Amino acid sequence: MTQAGRWHTREDSGLRLDREGRWWHDDEPVEHPRVIETFNRGLEPAEGGRYVLRVGNDWCFVQVEGAAYRVVAVDDAPGGPWVRLSDRTVEVLDGASLSLDEDGALTCGVKAGRARARFSRDAQYQLAPWLDEEENGGICLRLPSGRFPVGNPHQS
Repeated sequence: MTQAGRWHTREDSGLRLDREGRWWHDDEPVEHPRVIETFNRGLEPAEGGRYVLRVGNDWCFVQVEGAAYRVVAVDDAPGGPWVRLSDRTVEVLDGASLSLDEDGALTCGVKAGRARARFSRDAQYQLAPWLDEEENGGICLRLPSGRFPVGNPHQS
């Protein structure tokens, strides 16, 4: 039971991942590094745009604000950049999914397009060698497979 006298269930766990990638439980920050690491590694996309946190045999739904994952680093590879995610997985960057969020941070599709990942500031800098400025002032991702304009879904 929580301090407020409310029982948590798998549907209402009280866990939340905010837009900046910080974990919260009942509006209190989760601060222990091992707990944060466990939560990051246990987060999975579920049906209907929801997210599940799995720890061992236990699981619950969590509220996710914005992108569920963080791109913590970008690696140079012969076929183009790979992204290292906050759950310690690595994926090829899907150039067609790259866009800017409302704060101007880069995001991309991950987990076979089932989730989004927001680039950390360092990861954005690491992606710079693959980015070109267009004549119209936009940004384009240049990969061996082609050029991909970086969209801003919040522009009219």
